[in-house]
Amino acid sequence: MIVVLLGPPGSGKGTQGERLAARLGVPKLSTGDVLRAAAAAGTSLGLEAKGYMDRGDLVPDAVILGIMKEALSSPAHAAGVILDGVVRTVPQAEGLRDVTAQIGRQVDVVLLFEIDDEALVTRLSGRTTCEKCGKPFTGFTPGAPCPDGEGTLVRRKDDEPDAIRNRLRVYHAQTAPVVAWYRGAGANVQVIDAVGALDDVFARVTGAAGIA
Repeated sequence: MIVVLLGPPGSGKGTQGERLAARLGVPKLSTGDVLRAAAAAGTSLGLEAKGYMDRGDLVPDAVILGIMKEALSSPAHAAGVILDGVVRTVPQAEGLRDVTAQIGRQVDVVLLFEIDDEALVTRLSGRTTCEKCGKPFTGFTPGAPCPDGEGTLVRRKDDEPDAIRNRLRVYHAQTAPVVAWYRGAGANVQVIDAVGALDDVFARVTGAAGIA
């Protein structure tokens, strides 16, 4: 099963994607994961991607999709994969369709996590991150010690309310056309109410994915 996760920052799709991957016994991949793995492996596409990353440039879609094709073709992903953050624009959705078709596979379900923008602003602006281990926490103030390590909790600049609202505007501008494209292509798009306890949201996820 190939599952594409869509949703705004802070909607919980990463956390729920990890749980879904564990339930299905398949990997969860993000664009960053795939690029770093390919670069570390020293493949031709991986080295090309590394060149862009080392210069601080965006890796072109064509290179990302080539690496994604290699990843999806590997035995490690034969049983399926959860794709988180791989599709952000219509060209990327089109490219993923072409890549999966070339290897005789397809996206089985698109899970769209939805939550009110202001609820997300409240959720994310209340989040702190350990400057050492990078883990996010809620319910702590900046400057507090990390509960899981030796670092100090800080609020990232992109978790300030104005920055969050800007990220959400960018997300909506990019993702609305992606959702429309998937629906127009006849894809199985399932909307997930991302508000609630983790277990409640996960029950909606598994039900939408048809594995409850």
